[in-house]
Amino acid sequence: MVSLYGFLDKAIKTGRLTMTDAKGAVHVFGGREPGPEAAIRFTSKAAEWKILLNPELHAAEAYMDGQLVMDNGSIHDLINVFYANKRQFDRSPGQIFWSGLSRKARRFQQNNVLSRARANVKAHYDIGEDLYRLFLDRDMQYSCAYFPDGTETIEEAQTLKKRHLAAKLCLKDGQRLLDIGCGWGGLGLYLAHVADIEVLGVTLSERQLAVARRRAVILGVSDRVRFELIDYREVKETFDRVVSVGMLEHVGAPYLPSYFLNVRDRLGPGGLALIHSISSKSPPGVTGPFIRKYIFPGGYAPSLSETVAAIEPTGLWLLDCEIWRCHYGYTLAQWRERFLANRDKAVEIMDERFCRMWELYLSIAECVFLQGSSNVFQLQLGRERDVAPITRTYIEAEEARIADRETGFLERVVASAHQALGE
Repeated sequence: MVSLYGFLDKAIKTGRLTMTDAKGAVHVFGGREPGPEAAIRFTSKAAEWKILLNPELHAAEAYMDGQLVMDNGSIHDLINVFYANKRQFDRSPGQIFWSGLSRKARRFQQNNVLSRARANVKAHYDIGEDLYRLFLDRDMQYSCAYFPDGTETIEEAQTLKKRHLAAKLCLKDGQRLLDIGCGWGGLGLYLAHVADIEVLGVTLSERQLAVARRRAVILGVSDRVRFELIDYREVKETFDRVVSVGMLEHVGAPYLPSYFLNVRDRLGPGGLALIHSISSKSPPGVTGPFIRKYIFPGGYAPSLSETVAAIEPTGLWLLDCEIWRCHYGYTLAQWRERFLANRDKAVEIMDERFCRMWELYLSIAECVFLQGSSNVFQLQLGRERDVAPITRTYIEAEEARIADRETGFLERVVASAHQALGE
């Protein structure tokens, strides 16, 4: 029978892992090629064989439960060792078995009918704003920021993201915009400021809805910026613009065709949509068991190929496709650092097990984007071919124009978030 020690000896070629087993014996793996290093200790013999059976899930659970502890370094160091050797880990019998099973069960795992979609959103987004305030920017943007130089602060990068989105939406005064998955309202409020437009933001999160509505009142724009607790499938109005940031990951592969048909049907003549989503350079796959079970139930980041295949039958024009490679990795690195700086507060809000889980989530996600195959795409879609300029040269000029309109507003919109959150 293959032991955990034999498995790790084969898997770890880059970097070094020092492991103290539950009996106190020390084992060293790797060292053949330079790379990241970590030292761990097991407090339970059962955790060792469980990890062998299902490495990705049970290693995470062992850390969450205190059965795997760090002897040297942080959990991020251990995740770095894993990603430096991920190809070998993916070839383990246990990993191959569970990945194959997940592929067969993918339709069930992503069966995001309306009732399940509501429950999935509640499981992640309704755990409380106090936690998210510990690591997000002041505008509460919970999606990939934009780092043109790679040196921006999270505050700067999130503003640049919103500005970039606004430019690509080609907004004109008097238009109506639908924001699918509006979060805490920051993007919709921003877009309604940089253009004199009406906005409808929809969400399934009751807590996000309450904050977004309070912000609209505080800013005095609730007459033209509305937020509603409804699913995107329940919206029946038509709009000039549709924007969706970080929502496609909650749709599920079986629902991609109906999602894009819905986007098409929400667009009136001359309509334009901008869809921003996590994706991958790899073929269609599955969501990892830890993320699926503990972080984003029902979640799945679709590949570009399956996304485009879902768009083609709708008759929509794919006007532009922009790939952001490292941007989410930079975003997550700052989120992780801010979370760790406020970890004591997070333990008070939640508990120690939750904080270990959240550390794993932020660390794994960061490594997926900086060392793995994940990226972000922005798809610009149109009812007609000519609803956006035929080259990208307009984007920079439009961003400069929008930047001028931000003057005095950014502090107000940030202040609205803090007032709505009760500060």
